[in-house]
Order: sequence, then structure tokens, then C-alpha cells
Amino acid sequence: MGKPRGPRKEGTMFSGGNVTVYVSNMDRAVRFYSETLGLKLAYRFGDHWASIEAGTGLTIGLHPASSENPAGRKGSMAIGLQLKGSIRDAVSALKAKGVRFQGEVVNEGKAGSFIGFEDPDGNQLYLAELNWSHVEKGEGQYQPAKA
Repeated sequence: MGKPRGPRKEGTMFSGGNVTVYVSNMDRAVRFYSETLGLKLAYRFGDHWASIEAGTGLTIGLHPASSENPAGRKGSMAIGLQLKGSIRDAVSALKAKGVRFQGEVVNEGKAGSFIGFEDPDGNQLYLAELNWSHVEKGEGQYQPAKA
């Protein structure tokens, strides 16, 4: 069966969304997400907001930190970036751009391989090389939530 796809359910009120990341320096954050990670800067409104497109279905909104929403509060969120290719190739490419990873790549068996790192404010991100082969073989098929 594979990954869920297709039209949205009739009557849904949402058309999309984003993960908002609070940052201490907008220029530095935009450079990290767009240049270091190679994601697309969709638009920016000065130091008030920037939208980063991270592939189908994931927008990262960069917003200035405040006393109510400080930058880099560890453990409150993590952004997972699903890879098209090899996690080892991605790690090598990002290390060459100065990204420091937390430990080594962890192989989680059927789930895939993962490794964590942080943005310049200490916000948690991780790379994911997902393993869909078990789903394609009919194991662990996607099942919608029951109402």
C-alpha cells in the first residue's frame, strides 16, 4: 500500500501548515536552513518571518524569538528531514558545511536510519533515511485512524 496519498477528506478546514522555529538571529537562521541545509527560501518578510520549504508537506516558519518563545529550548520540538538518498552521503555533505552531528547514524531496523543535529540556536533536527520496504511487502500497512 505505501505512504498515504490522494485528495484531502471532504470538508477539512485546513489547507496546510508549518512548524514555527523561534530564532535569535533571522539572517543566520535563513542562511543555515537555505544555504547550509539547501532548503528553499519561499519568502521572507525582513526580520519578522521567513518560510522555508522542506519538500512536500513541510514548511518551516522562522520567527524571531521573544521572552515568551525563546530560541533553542531543547526538547520542545524536533524537525525531521526525510532524505531522498543515502543518510551517509547527506551526513558527509553537511559535515563539509560545518554541521555537527550528535553521535553516529542509528539504524532502527524497519523504521530506517536516523541522526540528530542542531541549528545555530540549538533547535533539534534529524535526518531520516526511511525504510519503506516492509510496507511495500505488506507488513505494517498504513491504517487510517478510527473515528
